[in-house]
Amino acid sequence: MSVQANALVERFRGFQPVVVDVETGGFEPKTDALLELAVCVIEMDDDGWLCPGEVMVRHIHPFEGANLEAAALEFNGIRPDHPLRPAIDEAQALKELLTPVRQSLRDTGCKRAVLVGHNAHFDLGFLNAAVTRCGIKRNPFHPFSCFDTATLGGVALGQTVLARAVAAAGLDWDASRAHAAAYDTERTASLFCAICNRWRTLHALDEAT
Repeated sequence: MSVQANALVERFRGFQPVVVDVETGGFEPKTDALLELAVCVIEMDDDGWLCPGEVMVRHIHPFEGANLEAAALEFNGIRPDHPLRPAIDEAQALKELLTPVRQSLRDTGCKRAVLVGHNAHFDLGFLNAAVTRCGIKRNPFHPFSCFDTATLGGVALGQTVLARAVAAAGLDWDASRAHAAAYDTERTASLFCAICNRWRTLHALDEAT
């Protein structure tokens, strides 16, 4: 059965799921640099199944006075001062990535974006801190609600580590591409959709019986 294009507004109580992943210079959102930000708006096809939209990513210059922990940079492999790194200012990155999120809200009729992430409050903390630093007035994301695929993966698949949850869902995982915002966002989006679609299938089977 075909569904209305705006049926997504009914799926999550008016919230629009948007997957977000950050790569950072540490663990403290207010003091440590935001170095990469990627977003992926979750969409719904004509049959009502969730699917990842386009992954959009920006490389970001550390804000003035930002802390950079050597251990964090070693972990994510980012060299903030590399001359070929295509980085832009934090405010410009937010403007370019939040604009399509706002457009999706208008297209679907959803009232607010809700961040989807793996250990989502980490990503939400850095996003909120950047929004505050840049003085953005119209943050489309809910300030504290989020969907955490670590929790969803634990409940649905028995796995809380992203790589293991992705594998348990029957999806591909390339360890050589991990810990880059774009790849982690794409895999998290696919995992979120797989779990939600599996739940829809199980719910339909329950109703049929």
